[in-house]
Amino acid sequence: MKKVIVTGAAGFTGCNLVEELLTRDYYVVAVVRPDSAHNSRLNESTRLHVIPLDFSEYDQLPRLVETQCDIFFHLTWSGGRNEFYQQYQSMERTLKALESAAKLGCRRFICTGSQAEYGRQEDVTTEQTLPNPITAYGSAKLATCYLTKQLAKHLGIEWIWGRIFSTYGKYEPRGRMLPDLIGALKEGKSFSLSSATQDWDYLYSKDAAEALIALAERGKDGEIYNIADGAYRPLKTFTEEIRETVAPNVELNYGAPVENAISLRPSVEKIKADTGWSARTKFGDGIRLMISKMH
Repeated sequence: MKKVIVTGAAGFTGCNLVEELLTRDYYVVAVVRPDSAHNSRLNESTRLHVIPLDFSEYDQLPRLVETQCDIFFHLTWSGGRNEFYQQYQSMERTLKALESAAKLGCRRFICTGSQAEYGRQEDVTTEQTLPNPITAYGSAKLATCYLTKQLAKHLGIEWIWGRIFSTYGKYEPRGRMLPDLIGALKEGKSFSLSSATQDWDYLYSKDAAEALIALAERGKDGEIYNIADGAYRPLKTFTEEIRETVAPNVELNYGAPVENAISLRPSVEKIKADTGWSARTKFGDGIRLMISKMH
């Protein structure tokens, strides 16, 4: 049985990843933010050990984890889109997490990046697309990508960077567009959006978890991978599909186009070729699953 560490384990992506790992032959050390209300999602068992630890203290992990581990999934990050100093702290703390992974004997360090590293792109976004971040968050993630890659070489640990595009599904928090849209429609209320004419891509949360595991098991050392569905289309087609599913008699209010709106047109050919992974959940099916788990 492989032993893995997951930071940010009670969060949206992290909890989906932990649940998927536990359906397979893995022992999971789940690192969570102390006193988070989301920690109740994780119940300790013979195959799941939960460690409450602040992001600033990840250098303490070698002391707190009582066994060597095989793979380190680093998902934790903090700071808003343009909180420059908080983004800098997350960069520094991620380097400490990587050092801890090496001390724990991990063979691989899987770190999550973001679509924000690419910024505004006009064409299909492949891993060879020149990044052009337009926020402090995207800039910090991109800098961390390069820094951790170099540090991993120095430490002798394999490194893979997964750039996650838009995910949705189980544990997605309110305050994001899809949960808020679904919540309003369930109450019979309309919802205001932009013109929603830009292209977008949505990946179901379970598929994202499976992609991270595929990278851990079959991804190539030193590589960057897009994690997305790949079936991008105009955003309005997604919101209309949700409306038809939840409340077909409620109209949505579409406004003017957003100036310089970002379109997402990710390529997932690289992750498919190297790992055999591809998204399995159709958007409508994912929305119905999401609705069934919403309170």
